[in-house]
Amino acid sequence: MTFEQQRIKELEEKIAILELQIKFLIEENERLRYPKNSNNSSIPPSKDENRITKSNSLRISNGKKPGGQREHEGNTLSMTSTPDEIIEHKPQYCNHCGKDLTGFKSKEEMRRQVVDIPPIIPKYIEHRIFSCECSCGHITESSFPLGINAPISYGNNIESVIAYLHTRQFIPFDRMREFFSDICNLPISTGTICDILNRFSEKALSAYEVIADKVKNSSVIGGDETGAKVNGKKGWFWTWQSKIATFITFSNNRGMATIDATFPDGFPQAIFIHDCWKSHFNTDAIRHQICTSHSLRELKYFEERYKSSWATKFKFLLYDALKLKESLTPADYLQSISRRTYLENVLDKLLVDVIPENMKEVLTFQKRMIKCRNYIFTFLYFPDVPPDNNASERAIRNIKVKQKVSGQFKTTNGAQTYAIIRSITDTCIKNNQNILAAFKTIANLQPE
Repeated sequence: MTFEQQRIKELEEKIAILELQIKFLIEENERLRYPKNSNNSSIPPSKDENRITKSNSLRISNGKKPGGQREHEGNTLSMTSTPDEIIEHKPQYCNHCGKDLTGFKSKEEMRRQVVDIPPIIPKYIEHRIFSCECSCGHITESSFPLGINAPISYGNNIESVIAYLHTRQFIPFDRMREFFSDICNLPISTGTICDILNRFSEKALSAYEVIADKVKNSSVIGGDETGAKVNGKKGWFWTWQSKIATFITFSNNRGMATIDATFPDGFPQAIFIHDCWKSHFNTDAIRHQICTSHSLRELKYFEERYKSSWATKFKFLLYDALKLKESLTPADYLQSISRRTYLENVLDKLLVDVIPENMKEVLTFQKRMIKCRNYIFTFLYFPDVPPDNNASERAIRNIKVKQKVSGQFKTTNGAQTYAIIRSITDTCIKNNQNILAAFKTIANLQPE
């Protein structure tokens, strides 16, 4: 090979490398010009590089002004007919002549009330046992009630309040210690708080299992998962929830191993709603429904970055489907719906449309929709199936709030303890039950 030929070969190789670099830089420039964020993708707000000052909602306006509507019933603090204390303020002297009014008949003109909380003073209850000698000579000794095992211990009310502050108010251990010291005048260490939560979660296991059964036997189930740091390592909180129950568990695995360990039979009697995570698709169910909200966020990103008309058409198709869902009555699902058939036909046309090769992400989305074709409009065939997985996201979002407020979990056991208690918390919320009252019932149980 001559010098010229060698030089030409080197230049051709260099040009090929430069062309690849230019292509990469063009794609990188496009990504930076139209970044993904929580507004146009499934990226959580915490990972937004620059927080957006004004959000663009995916919802379509219903024509109503923001804020409370005229038909909305307001709430205000009400007076009680049985006050705990009455303080009468009768005039002592005449404002005009100064005469003493003692002994004069007075008439009530007006009343006002103040509601307040008395200082919290810990209540110490002492248990004593006795022995008694019978005439036969045998000495019988009484025993302490169940749960009274140590010379001194914290009571069930404290136990339930700690569980409430931990999973409903997301308060860190050190601030809980401060709360009990400053508000309740009760010293308590963070180590004791941890022990109390572990004991409470053991008592709550029976309720936790009932929640799992309630979810498993539901006709419509949603599922989701989110990452969480445990002692510096990444783990996963999973949730499966229905209209009346929420089940949460912690796992070091994000795949089928967790699903098989938790619900090995899947949900053969239910419709399963989720995002497009592969493990969810592998879960046995009557039918699946993918989350429409996830799709709408992706389509919005495609519009911003690629100015894709195909994405716009798909977006409005989903909006039309959501409008149709709102207009349907339970009786409509029992008969043929012409509008639904029309939307299905439009969907099929969009799935065979040719996407330009330079819109790789749009093309990938189209291929995914082709695979999920039968799971896009499931909600138009069943009245109780929502079009999105927002309920599952709400059930799992508290994990992020907890970590933002309290930091990472220290141990796997601590993460699972939180999952057990939070499952009960969220289930109480769904059923309009008093969370603290439910926790008091659990605290009165004995560990299994």
